[in-house]
Amino acid sequence: MLVPAIETINLTRRFDKKTAVDQLNLTVDAGEFFGFLGPNGAGKSTTINMLVGLLRPTGGLARINGIDIWQEPLVAKRQIGVLPEGLNLYQRLTAREFVRFAGAMYGVPQQEVNQRADELLDLLDLKGDDADKLIIDYSHGMRKKTALAAALVHGPRVLFLDEPFEGIDAVSGRAIRDVLQQLRARGATIFFSSHILEVVERLCTRVGVIANGRLVAEGTIPELRERAQRGEAATLEDIFLHAVGADEEGTTEKRLSWLN
Repeated sequence: MLVPAIETINLTRRFDKKTAVDQLNLTVDAGEFFGFLGPNGAGKSTTINMLVGLLRPTGGLARINGIDIWQEPLVAKRQIGVLPEGLNLYQRLTAREFVRFAGAMYGVPQQEVNQRADELLDLLDLKGDDADKLIIDYSHGMRKKTALAAALVHGPRVLFLDEPFEGIDAVSGRAIRDVLQQLRARGATIFFSSHILEVVERLCTRVGVIANGRLVAEGTIPELRERAQRGEAATLEDIFLHAVGADEEGTTEKRLSWLN
């Protein structure tokens, strides 16, 4: 029996009286490009933070390739790469220095990490002088590409991406998509959270939708269309709005009083 790349069993997180994630049961197989969707405040980032070992669950289990992230954190974390929504980079390093530093922290030999850093930065169109500028002088897109290179330098088996395309221009977005497709072609599993549904629809093999901390839909896009009783022309946005209980017609009827 194959071990799932990512597995949660009744995963729960409460903050005081609020339940942010409520008994989440989720399985992502090795090699999947899994889209994790939900409205603002649905529990997406909280779930990712528990899966990567940044936030301790109130209850339940989180496993990476069969390893409990909280029972054996170092073993599990060696297998993952993380691109968080908030980019906490060392701004007084260059991109090349930062990526090499990340590789060294994962124990990649120096000669190998230097080669990998150069290849990743080149692939993400951060080459030449750009790779040797201080991160503090970078645009948002350049910082995001630097953080992605750092998340990939050790060759993770499972990659977590929280809003990787937010604030990214079309050129940078294409570079990131190309890298992700190459990574998946090598057998890596990608867990991808984004509000840009067109990108999710284009890239993901399967999606899960969370609302109010609970998983409300899961499957391939054709499967979700069928369950939502939507035709083949239905977009992921149509499916998403149905899954989270958003009444599209009702929303359009609301008006600002001072615009009437």
